Amino acid sequence: MATIVFYSVNKTARIATRRCLTLHSKWLAGDSPLSSIHSPTPAFLPGARWFSRGCSVRFMSHGTAGRASAGRIRRGALALSGAAAVTAAAAVAGLLANANHFQSAEMATKVPQVAEETETEEEGDILERCRGFMASPVTDVRVLQERKDEMSTRMEMLIMETQADFCKALEKVDGGKFKVDQWQRKEGGGGISCVMQDGKVFEKAGVNVSVVFGHLTEEAAKQMRSRGKVLKGKDGKLPFCAMGVSSVIHPKNPHIPTVHFNYRYFEIEEEDGSKQWWFGGGTDLTPVYINKEDAFHFHNTLKEACDKHHPQYYPDFKKWCDRYFHIKHRGETRGIGGIFFDDLDSPNQEGVFQFVKSCARTVVPCYLPIVYKHLNDNFTDEEKDWQQVRRGRYVEFNLVYDRGVKFGLATPGSRIESILMSLPLTARWEYMHEPAKGTQEAEMLDVLRNPKEWV
Repeated sequence: MATIVFYSVNKTARIATRRCLTLHSKWLAGDSPLSSIHSPTPAFLPGARWFSRGCSVRFMSHGTAGRASAGRIRRGALALSGAAAVTAAAAVAGLLANANHFQSAEMATKVPQVAEETETEEEGDILERCRGFMASPVTDVRVLQERKDEMSTRMEMLIMETQADFCKALEKVDGGKFKVDQWQRKEGGGGISCVMQDGKVFEKAGVNVSVVFGHLTEEAAKQMRSRGKVLKGKDGKLPFCAMGVSSVIHPKNPHIPTVHFNYRYFEIEEEDGSKQWWFGGGTDLTPVYINKEDAFHFHNTLKEACDKHHPQYYPDFKKWCDRYFHIKHRGETRGIGGIFFDDLDSPNQEGVFQFVKSCARTVVPCYLPIVYKHLNDNFTDEEKDWQQVRRGRYVEFNLVYDRGVKFGLATPGSRIESILMSLPLTARWEYMHEPAKGTQEAEMLDVLRNPKEWV
């Protein structure tokens, strides 16, 4: 008889699924990967496949489905302006580059109404939640408790939880530990950079949080106005608060895709005391070899998170993602996309926050099942070489086009290590490289040159 497996990586994943599992199977015995969450959670079985379907979960038997046969050699098979500011979000300059919108970008789809998600569970005590983080929050816990109902506090708690949930899920599959690096910005705020390098599964994995504040320069305000935002400061200054969580994961196995996500919040106080705010973010996947089942799972998980708030979100933000992560000089996208949005400030703050929370809570269920599925896949030297070439394209996009990285590198006093966290440990550039027709490498390149609809 097939063994039914349910894996709850942490509180985030349980909240997303518990609503639809109240009449289903009871918890199985096991140890929680989070010391602050005491609920039985069995380990993710490498041979099991667990796909989130929004308010439904498809359980599959523990067996060999989706895995490579033993010995089989597979061939082929972060101003807040840019989602790729995943690296810059952890660095002041990078986050400002995202926050200040220093380059033109189209506005997110405006919709008259967004269904607000009604949480059945309270967000909980601030101090208790902080015990599960990778480090103490950037903002003093006492301040967070005093301002627990303010959006800046709620968003900081969300990004800290997202960082902890994702890091601990990755540590569980890799067996390694993240180096936790806290940093401060003398102008105000700071961040937490978590990096795991040369692990068993991940060659380089970074998950960063930034919470910064201070005053925008007149130039920054001017460039935001050029994007349609009318901002009036006092004595040429605009107080601001910006925060975000960002991540890039580069696995060793070429059959496990690279993943990137970034979710951020920006708030500005104008001369009359009024505030302007907006959210931005996204999640995207960069496989080395195309796997249609993986692509469907990844996109469908994001789509269902979007559909809970507005049916137009996924199609619009999916197209935006394909356009943003486009390597113009190569005529190809960086990967198979996902969702990307910016300047999202409609119809109300609570509604947009709930949407961003839904997206942030997909980062584990949209990616970890894919990692486990390919964990034991064999690969050839040729497949590893193709991965290195594709990583070269990743570097090209981040250094040539990513708005956050470009601004961060050009800003004095930037935290360079955090800005460049998104780059892989190794990469390769071959002269005039073109895969042979009919190969899986050629199939991957065709997908990158002609973005597809996966759901």
